[in-house]
Amino acid sequence: MDNNILLAAEDLSLSIQGKTILLDVSLSLRESEIVTLIGPNGAGKTSLIRILLGLSDASDGQVFRRDDLRIGYVPQRSSINPVLPLRVLDFLQLAASYTDDEINQVLHEVGVNHIINSAIQNISGGELQRVLLARALLKKPNVLVMDEPAQGVDIIGQQALYKIIASIRDHHGCGILMVSHDLHLVMAATDQVVCLNTHVCCTGHPDHISEHPEYLKLFGDALNGMAVYSHHHDHEHELNGAIICSHHKECGHRHG
Repeated sequence: MDNNILLAAEDLSLSIQGKTILLDVSLSLRESEIVTLIGPNGAGKTSLIRILLGLSDASDGQVFRRDDLRIGYVPQRSSINPVLPLRVLDFLQLAASYTDDEINQVLHEVGVNHIINSAIQNISGGELQRVLLARALLKKPNVLVMDEPAQGVDIIGQQALYKIIASIRDHHGCGILMVSHDLHLVMAATDQVVCLNTHVCCTGHPDHISEHPEYLKLFGDALNGMAVYSHHHDHEHELNGAIICSHHKECGHRHG
């Protein structure tokens, strides 16, 4: 098998009480690659992820995990008791005894080191997603699994988040497996797309998948009148929407 392959599935099938959940599903994830799993509700995406992570067993087929595999997982959401006095720093130290320097480093990488002492119940949805991403990075993963990473994040925050995900891929060389419904952004933010509806309908580079008949059949209504979102700004935004002008970036000048 290719030495760059971190995680792979071969002809996975899953049946529960006579119902077919997955049928002959194959995919692979390599170093420095972003693979995005898309599909309608009930397509088997969550079941496939659970099997790949070793949390569930398939009825048939094989899963390959490289011996040195270290997996970081970013869930859709995290349930936090609203009355629990918990700073971002405390939240990140719950899983293991990380140093303040280690925590500062990952928070800086995802762009929210300024909220390290903020109550986690008071941060925005976009900030929380970045904190969850930071928590996964603390494990120093070579595979990062993200379930709907832009859930509850506005369009500006989604753009920034996908940019950070690509930067993590480039900096760490890890493989990133995402599950997403954000078709307007995800097709411009991934290397390979796997379109799943119990079986693999189509797979390949986003440019090819976006014109594939099976992809159009599944998502035609959702895609009607919507273009793949891909453009560049001459400025950046804070998580609260404030604009950072490119020519003032170094001094941190903000508008709004």
